Amino acid sequence: MSEPDEAPIGTRALWCATADAWLLTARRHALAGGSLIAPPGRASQCGPLSDGIEGFCRSFLLAGARLAHGADEAGHAEWYARGLAAAMGTGGAGGGTRPGTWGRAVAAGEPSGSGIQQPIVEAANLAFGLALCREQVWDRLEEATREQLADWLAHHARLRAWDNNWLLFTAVVEAFLASVGVEVPGGHMDEDIERVESWYLGDGWYNDGPLSGRRNIDHYNSWVIHPFLWQWYRLRGDAADPARRARMHERLAAFAGGYARTFAPDGAPLHQGRSLTYRTAAVTGLWTAALAGVSPLSPARTRSLCTATLRHFEQLGVTGAEPPSLGWRAAHFEPSLQVYSGPGSPYFAGMGFLGLAAAPDHPLWTAPDEDEHDDAAPGGSDAPGGDRAEVTAWRSVGWVAASRRDEGVVRVANHGADHETFLPGGGDDPHYIKFGYSTHTAPGTGPAWQDGGIDGHFALLDPWRRWTRRHAIEEPRVTAEGVAVSTHTPRDRWGAALPDTRVISASCFIDTPDGGLWEIRAHRVLGGAGWDQVREGGYAVAADEQPLGAGKDGGAAWALGRTEVAAVFAAVVPLAGYDVADTVAYQGSNALGEHSLTPYLVGERRGALDTVHVSGHLLRLHPLPAEGWAPQHELPLPPAVHVDPATATVTVRVDGTERTLELEPPR
Repeated sequence: MSEPDEAPIGTRALWCATADAWLLTARRHALAGGSLIAPPGRASQCGPLSDGIEGFCRSFLLAGARLAHGADEAGHAEWYARGLAAAMGTGGAGGGTRPGTWGRAVAAGEPSGSGIQQPIVEAANLAFGLALCREQVWDRLEEATREQLADWLAHHARLRAWDNNWLLFTAVVEAFLASVGVEVPGGHMDEDIERVESWYLGDGWYNDGPLSGRRNIDHYNSWVIHPFLWQWYRLRGDAADPARRARMHERLAAFAGGYARTFAPDGAPLHQGRSLTYRTAAVTGLWTAALAGVSPLSPARTRSLCTATLRHFEQLGVTGAEPPSLGWRAAHFEPSLQVYSGPGSPYFAGMGFLGLAAAPDHPLWTAPDEDEHDDAAPGGSDAPGGDRAEVTAWRSVGWVAASRRDEGVVRVANHGADHETFLPGGGDDPHYIKFGYSTHTAPGTGPAWQDGGIDGHFALLDPWRRWTRRHAIEEPRVTAEGVAVSTHTPRDRWGAALPDTRVISASCFIDTPDGGLWEIRAHRVLGGAGWDQVREGGYAVAADEQPLGAGKDGGAAWALGRTEVAAVFAAVVPLAGYDVADTVAYQGSNALGEHSLTPYLVGERRGALDTVHVSGHLLRLHPLPAEGWAPQHELPLPPAVHVDPATATVTVRVDGTERTLELEPPR
């Protein structure tokens, strides 16, 4: 089927051309007869062979969607078929196994002689892609290659994977094999799918793993959990329970409708969670809902949002001219990586091209563009509002998201995601434990994290300026008024809990016609003897050159940075319980730029064991100043705050709007 001659902005032709650029670049780094794709970069913990398999299978995710419909002038189908033959040792004269033949994973938790466990994931990526382009690739393989490949896939389908989103990988491999008539003795896909579905939180969101003691909430909902569930039900066809399929669709629809609100007007996704090097894969859940026919977003809205995200990363230098780096922008950024990430890992961004699995005449590609500034337009209400705030609260997740289109950013108040037990031996992670995340700032890592992780964090300080961490989030809850509340036990830098000490925190957003969108954070400290100061950090702004400016104005602190896409202004204003405002600078600590600045506040407790501290935060994109900088134009009249110690409530008033934040310990 040929491409339409004319289509709306954000056309399928643009996506196809971008996909071809990525795939042709990947080929330049092929080894061992095309069975491995190994771009330059530091190896993952699994080693170069596993990394090469990863590069092949993850780029094939992109190829699978690209090949599902339309012409194949670049010869992707033939190229990947040859690579699979080489991988299975069946290509060329002589047959047998040769160097470059893929290894096999072992069961989770078992010692591996080869050190390779990652192929469980890559088998799933391969199966997912093959399910999209079965006729173009699987059916054209020589019989010997198909038999060897089926055996390789079946081996991984039988394994017991880690008790998280990995269960979806073995399930999808088994489902694909069943769809092509290959039985998997010892398979357990139904059991695994049922277990993943038991982790459902509500509002379309899943926890990534068992619900006991862990709150692992991030983009994995969009780039793995929802698309792999959709693919599994799709492959199972009539064999799947219709009621469970309908439930999956209901959850997918709820997810897409809310998740769309976490993208900024320019397409920037939220910078939160792990595996952020997957980049464009963030939009996969939106494509998935549209392909399933259940999205509350209009086809045009889905297309424009996903295309804006693609263009956002192109502005950051991720164009396909070179392999995607291990980072968020074009540059490599080690401090935000995980040990499992290798040079081929970023090709999982290809999941974000899943929309190409829709035919050229699908409404995703043919529906007329809509005026995204008109909330009355079909799907328009799914976009962040114009000069008024759009606030979305997920009570099941412990998040409140807020944005104003004229400010250009989306912020999320985090009282639900901590990923406490993901790290070896437990611990905290700057990509999960902050009180606030946004689409245009990144949390401080590297030196900034080692120095206490000031941005987005509330810490107790002792006389030696030692600081506390948040670690696990307890009792997360979101009120009907959109106030997010949680509790934590502060821990010192070595992980030891402060005795008899609790911090109860609350966040909300208050919109004002002239002052912008205020993010209010309130903290009540109970106990903490000897920790006589507190510190509240705002958002970290970044730039490759020195950030444009910083300063203090009327007791507040502000900072201005610049990325490839915009200037970003952040400010933190003391409202109650703070005495000093300042900024702190770091280098090599931010995924969005070499230099970063964070405004922050410090308050005295003066020996009291029950204190309340309230701050107001501003964050917005800003035109680059031609000359100088006038902060007084950026700091509007702050909200008025009343703290009632008798009831442990904080009342915030601004421009006729009032919010009450209750800081009593949960019963």
